[in-house]
Amino acid sequence: QDFNHLRALCLSQGLLFEDSTFPAHVSSIGLNLLPEDKLRQIQWKRPTELQRNPYLVVDGVSRFDIIQGDIGDCWMLAALGSLTLQKHFLENVLPKDQGFQDNYAGIFHFRFWQYGDWVDVVIDDRLPFLNGRYLSVQPRTSNEFWPSLLEKAYAKLRGSYQNLHGGYLSDALVDLTGGVQVQLSLKHPSADLEEILKAADKSQCLMGCITSGQLKRNIELRNGIVQGHAYTVTGAVKIRYKNGWKHIVRIWNPWGHGEWKGPWSDDSPQWNHVEPQYREALLRNKNDGEFW
Repeated sequence: QDFNHLRALCLSQGLLFEDSTFPAHVSSIGLNLLPEDKLRQIQWKRPTELQRNPYLVVDGVSRFDIIQGDIGDCWMLAALGSLTLQKHFLENVLPKDQGFQDNYAGIFHFRFWQYGDWVDVVIDDRLPFLNGRYLSVQPRTSNEFWPSLLEKAYAKLRGSYQNLHGGYLSDALVDLTGGVQVQLSLKHPSADLEEILKAADKSQCLMGCITSGQLKRNIELRNGIVQGHAYTVTGAVKIRYKNGWKHIVRIWNPWGHGEWKGPWSDDSPQWNHVEPQYREALLRNKNDGEFW
């Protein structure tokens, strides 16, 4: 599908694009994602029906724009969270020639790396809702729609939303960058894991991590960590702590909330032994899903 040609056609005819190759239909959701009675209740709505002034992007693109919906695609969203930290990579995936203000025709496109090439995926902007709630990614800013639309394009690439329900973080990182992925086992970590992370962070690698457990069933442990869940690694630093040095790693939860409650968490006493300028630079005490 040629994005520019289809948009020009819709604009000339005064129509909003309806994508027959990924229709607003149960087939695009997938038959096994929800019970049959709920599948029948799904409604499709355009951002222009939801908001008076929708935007593709509001105040730049950030991981904090993303709140995971009912689809279990934390593996893809964790990769996307990492991508937002590297704006030069993001521009490949999120073309700037589109929006709701100029030449809006209900059509958008995104690019993903597939088998050695960037593939342009065209979608219409009808999003699935169940009982008035987003089935897809929910925007933290109510009138910002890049996360929901990008997720829809990825669902189309994969065949259905159902095919996003459980997957591998490493696959999504490759699909969003065309890069090479390396996996490190945390069960048997190398002695210099902390230095590897710090070097990777410095050289602008995209990083994520996963917890073991059933991917289809998320259980939140008492310490705040979710089993069978994917997270984004958003920073790795070495800081002065008491009389020595400490390596700490910053992690973000694609749910947009739900944080680690142990040492170095937002309210932990460890921060009292860190010099004020480092504490101010590094600690962001909010329930936004990000924690050290």
